[in-house]
Amino acid sequence: MANKINVCIIGCGDVCSALVQGVQNYKKNPDNIIGLLPEITQYSVNDINFVLGIDVNSNKVGKDLSEAIFIEPNCNMKLFEPGFLNAPVIKGPVKDGLNSNIKEIIPVDDNQLDSDVSKEMKKKCVDVAVILLPTGCHNAVKFYAMAALDAGACVINGMPSYIAKDPEIIKKAEDLSLSLIGDDVKSQIGATIIHRSLTNLFSMRGAILDRTIQLDWGGSSDFCNLLTPRANGKLVYEEGKRQAKTEAVVASLQNKDTVECQISAVDYIPFLKNQKEAYMRLEGRIFGGAPVRVDITMFVEDGNNSAGVIADCIRVSKIAKDRKIGGVLHSACSFFNKHPPEQLDDYIAKIRLVEFIENKRER
Repeated sequence: MANKINVCIIGCGDVCSALVQGVQNYKKNPDNIIGLLPEITQYSVNDINFVLGIDVNSNKVGKDLSEAIFIEPNCNMKLFEPGFLNAPVIKGPVKDGLNSNIKEIIPVDDNQLDSDVSKEMKKKCVDVAVILLPTGCHNAVKFYAMAALDAGACVINGMPSYIAKDPEIIKKAEDLSLSLIGDDVKSQIGATIIHRSLTNLFSMRGAILDRTIQLDWGGSSDFCNLLTPRANGKLVYEEGKRQAKTEAVVASLQNKDTVECQISAVDYIPFLKNQKEAYMRLEGRIFGGAPVRVDITMFVEDGNNSAGVIADCIRVSKIAKDRKIGGVLHSACSFFNKHPPEQLDDYIAKIRLVEFIENKRER
């Protein structure tokens, strides 16, 4: 087990389901691997070893992770049924994890006692902790990040909450020689990465982008969570997610401060399950001031769209741990995340990431 990467998943929802199914499937069928970076040669998908899950859903707590990933409200498509993983799902503190619409679909049993999550991670010799909590629970994300570092684990933050920009967390990670990758994972082929590519095309080709919109909808618990009820009864799109997506889309534009950009979740539609649908519209001007408009519609299984990226993050984190590199892995953050400390064009971020993997760049 010396070469294994012991992984703890904090938030055993649909991305967790896709990740566990995919990794375990590839272990059984190594000739059919797609969706992972081939440049990461130090560790393979076979080295990813799930040892612990943390959740507050009373129906998942006490189950093995192989079983918990199929418990409602999880609705990611079932592609592979893993065998027993010996990865128990333990109860973690709720903190602000249910301060949104999601509380209506997540059962919690107050008789289930909170575990000492740091102690349990130490027992399982966790190398990497992956945070996949509901968007908007900033206090919970920070709590679990600090607990993971205390347990000697590197941290991957898949959510918009600040980890890679939090000075307290960064200092702790640097002092302990443990890496951080965050914040808010980019999907493999998702609406934001496509939208970002199209906006960059305008500036690269000398055109002007005047306004753009992106509308998303789906049936997973993430969409339920993103629409938060306010006192007046109005549903509001979670602000942290909007900010992360907007920044990722317009970051490289010369006119980023003046372009009209509206990104919002439209609705939670349960029958769509984990299928995400998105619409993007871009309006601008080309030579002579003539107008141009681009309309794109996409459909994707949302959990799988993030899971492959997380699998790459896990392997990169272990490379950093082997080299005793602590703090923010800037190359990884810029390539893998929507809201990194340093926004870079994707091709530059990829070059820097490969240089890090090949040990030609420190971080």
